[in-house]
Amino acid sequence: MSRPDSDEAYVLGLCDEALGTAGLRRHRFDWLVGDPDGQGRRVPLPVDAYWPEHRIVVEYRERGHEEPVAHFDRPDRLTVSGVHRGEQRALYDARRRTEIPAHGLRLVEVSHRDLAADSRGRLHRERDADLKVVKGLLVPEAAVPRGVGDEARVLEAFRTWLIAEGWQPVRPGDERTDIEAVRGDQRLIGEAKGHTASKGLDVDTAYGRLLRRMTDDAPGIRYALIVPTAVLSEAERVPDHVRRKLGIDLYEVTDTGSVVHRANWRL
Repeated sequence: MSRPDSDEAYVLGLCDEALGTAGLRRHRFDWLVGDPDGQGRRVPLPVDAYWPEHRIVVEYRERGHEEPVAHFDRPDRLTVSGVHRGEQRALYDARRRTEIPAHGLRLVEVSHRDLAADSRGRLHRERDADLKVVKGLLVPEAAVPRGVGDEARVLEAFRTWLIAEGWQPVRPGDERTDIEAVRGDQRLIGEAKGHTASKGLDVDTAYGRLLRRMTDDAPGIRYALIVPTAVLSEAERVPDHVRRKLGIDLYEVTDTGSVVHRANWRL
């Protein structure tokens, strides 16, 4: 656990402010583990902070992650990985970079080099400037006007979320379907919309396309309408009880790429 007055704690506090919620410090996932010890035990590796609602993991890279630190790395003592502590840290950093995205989460690394720091890597803590940098790293989409190409962003965020929830995207049976996925005996068929000038008309069209795809009455099939936050109000003009009877799930993709199921029922 980092000290309350450490640079890591300072940076993670800026992340909380940028995302509007407090992240889980030193969180551990059961699928992110270290190398086995002499008894074959593998301990879960902590991440600096995790924001579940945004599906974002942040790692603060202070100077010790980039350069050897003799008193800390202890090159004369080997770890369970068969290398000294500095090499093991690099090995585990690489493992986080591979495993976290593979499980549908976004990994953001904030380096002391991204912020104002002295020659030893200690931050000057220029709060306003630092917060702007952190926001740019965490929410790069927020400064980009929505328009052409937004549907692709919505679809990719939803695909990432599906994989994290245990779904497997598959080739759609109908080439006009935006996304199709399976999980066990369940099948999901989705229609995605982006932020356009004719939001109401486009949402009505999307509902119509889903209705036309309802050619199979198998019990495990669900249908999904996926929209960005700016279009959500138009999608909710079809009431929840109607969507429930039709078997249509409504999903919101926020500007930060989070996916929210907008209903009082679930698959």
